[in-house]
Amino acid sequence: MKTVGIIGGIAPESTIQYYRLIIKYYRERKCDGSYPLILINSIDMKMMLDLIGANELPGVIEYLVGEVKKLAVAGADFGLLASNTPHIVFNDIRQQSPIPLISIVEATCLATRALGLKKVGLFGTRFTMQGHFYSEEFSKYGITIVVPDLETQAYIHDKYMSELVNGIFLPETRARLLAIVDELRKQQGIEGLILGGTELPFIMNMNDTSGQAIPFLDTTKIHAEQTVAQMLS
Repeated sequence: MKTVGIIGGIAPESTIQYYRLIIKYYRERKCDGSYPLILINSIDMKMMLDLIGANELPGVIEYLVGEVKKLAVAGADFGLLASNTPHIVFNDIRQQSPIPLISIVEATCLATRALGLKKVGLFGTRFTMQGHFYSEEFSKYGITIVVPDLETQAYIHDKYMSELVNGIFLPETRARLLAIVDELRKQQGIEGLILGGTELPFIMNMNDTSGQAIPFLDTTKIHAEQTVAQMLS
């Protein structure tokens, strides 16, 4: 069995979910009572976001490569970044990483293609919605990425940073997010929605997917499933 190394803490809530899901999916595939081998390096989310916010991308790369190297030294065979936002520089990190890394974007693209979707919405931090790393990967397969207008992006980003990363999931925020999804479906014709922030599934689903007109792609689950497949390959 391979050992996975996780760059976590970006944010803590979703890191916990990664841990739970990897164990769950592993035990579904291995029925011998064993558990997966997991290393977690929980880093300073504020430091990473401050660098990204200041557009200091070389600093982001240097910081995250350094943290990945700690996982390699600790014995990780491969790794992942437990967040969508740092994938803005994923290719650069992958090139400098001493261990293979699994991309949340590539895994989500594969899942989207499996559903046969050609036009999908994207929610996340403003760095994710305004970045090109999703559209660049998805366009290779003829899939269009749609994001909300700038004012709506600002709302989503604010709620993400002030509520979701702090473990606050309010019904009124969920209602507004679902209304935005419906607007994109009616006005832009999206066929699905990428939950491109690993805290979004906590509020978008909230154990109730009834009435959902389009599928939601939970990037945390998709990433965790890909991780277990790599672990057992």
